[in-house]
Amino acid sequence: MHDSLSSGDPVSFYGTELGSRLLIGTAQYPSPAILAEAVRASGAEIVTVSLRRESGRERAGQDFWRLIRELGVKVLPNTAGCHSVKEAVATAEMAREVFATPWIKLEVIGDADTLHPDVFALVEAARTLVAAGFQVFPYTTDDLSVADRLVEAGCEVLMPWGAPIGTGRGLMNPYALRSLRARHPDIPLVVDAGIGLPSHAAAAMELGYDAVLLNTAVAKAGDPARMAGAFRHAVEAGRLAFLADPIDARDMAAPSTPVLGTAFRD
Repeated sequence: MHDSLSSGDPVSFYGTELGSRLLIGTAQYPSPAILAEAVRASGAEIVTVSLRRESGRERAGQDFWRLIRELGVKVLPNTAGCHSVKEAVATAEMAREVFATPWIKLEVIGDADTLHPDVFALVEAARTLVAAGFQVFPYTTDDLSVADRLVEAGCEVLMPWGAPIGTGRGLMNPYALRSLRARHPDIPLVVDAGIGLPSHAAAAMELGYDAVLLNTAVAKAGDPARMAGAFRHAVEAGRLAFLADPIDARDMAAPSTPVLGTAFRD
């Protein structure tokens, strides 16, 4: 599903190697057909799925699972909508039974207005799920101490936000994201949430992040498939730029053309 730009530079999550560094959500699309077009255009090999949303619509859910199987992508179930450790752990257990995967994108929301993660409950839930054999992808903030606690709990992937879910504001704090990258150079880091434009995704990849996960920016675009394609290229461009070792920014101008030997008039 992915092309040659990314195939020589795979990313690995819990030992599973993937060519695409773009993960995409499956909510809010105008129709299943448009969702399928967008996933194909994105080149994504992982889609996230809300167990709660699909379980609440049994007939539609059956059609949804058929569509996902036809797309041939891996499913990363999530605990979206959970506000406590108990809810998140129970939802993860149900997701493991439904999808037969140890992967779980762990969300524990602490504030209904901002959808800010409850980082205390997040760490507790992560510790519980890792002990139960799950491979946890925690949706967290860019706080270094929280990241440390999640790694200590056994998380081998971290998913810090760029901005609150659905805001489309991009990377609110690139400095914090850069610090997190430096603190955990060997942990796969995925910017999750807040991405609104392909340039935001490219900026995350230029910071050295391993992947980007997004939903609303594609699902709510006027042309989701075209936007998914734009994000695909942006993620690949950002990754290539990072690998190309970009120049440092300067405060003063530096001539791009050598002046030695140039004839000057008095």
